[in-house]
Amino acid sequence: MNQAATLKQWKAYCSFNQAAMESKGQGSRVQSSHPKVLCFSSGKGGVGKTSIVTNLAIAMAQKGKRVLVLDADLGLANVDVMLGITPKYSIQHVFSGERTLSDVIMEGPGGIRLLPASSGIQELCNLNDSEKLFLLNEFDSLEEPVDIMLIDNSAGISDTVMYFNMASQSRVIILTPEPTSITDAYALIKVLSKRYMVKEFSIVVNWTNSSHEAQKIFRQLTAVADRFLGFLSFHFLGYIPKDTSIPKSVRQQRPALELFPDSKASQRIRLLADNILKLDAGTNDGNIKFFWKNLLRL
Repeated sequence: MNQAATLKQWKAYCSFNQAAMESKGQGSRVQSSHPKVLCFSSGKGGVGKTSIVTNLAIAMAQKGKRVLVLDADLGLANVDVMLGITPKYSIQHVFSGERTLSDVIMEGPGGIRLLPASSGIQELCNLNDSEKLFLLNEFDSLEEPVDIMLIDNSAGISDTVMYFNMASQSRVIILTPEPTSITDAYALIKVLSKRYMVKEFSIVVNWTNSSHEAQKIFRQLTAVADRFLGFLSFHFLGYIPKDTSIPKSVRQQRPALELFPDSKASQRIRLLADNILKLDAGTNDGNIKFFWKNLLRL
């Protein structure tokens, strides 16, 4: 397919989609506000990112939000392992035509929804134009109501990590007090800001001894970034304290919020969920379908 034909097909798709939305009118099943799309990343592995994402999702669901978790850790996807569930399908089955997107999305604990993409979503980086349009159509026909989508990204600074960060509305960097975690978090921020012109970041400090330590790490990170990366906007979302309930819940493959709802870590996770829900959803950049259209254009 040549470039002119692709552009024509894309314009036709957008025109059709816009007309369809307008024809539904005010009585259609349209969400009243733009859903939030947050991408959770870390400079290194082992910082507790997946545990935080899954428990955050459950905390938000407990507040009445419709939450979708996207497992985007392509090489070492473990959201399903963390939750003790076994996905039957992935996006790979959508590409092959074996299943629809609605078939792939599965129910998780606490009323959350999970999109297991580990065994097929790598293909997103190499889709041709027809495949991209096909997948966009799948998402446009999806009737899954979503208020917020949390993306559990892989660790590091790979192209795939950048891929999901660039398509998201907000970027959350998770780190621990370990020097290597702080250094690698800075490296991730450096790449996103210098190469991809990302200027806003939210920070979560995990497995910390105190609020004071978490704030100190946040100030150190932002001070170095201000000195060497120029003007960037940082927002301290919160911290998760050291708590034995977290490793215990991981071993039992159950969310900490369900096993240890009154633990210190669970209390901080609920506060963190509140802080995230208070964030401005912004413009259409927060829309779930916009996320996929943006992702597939990259």
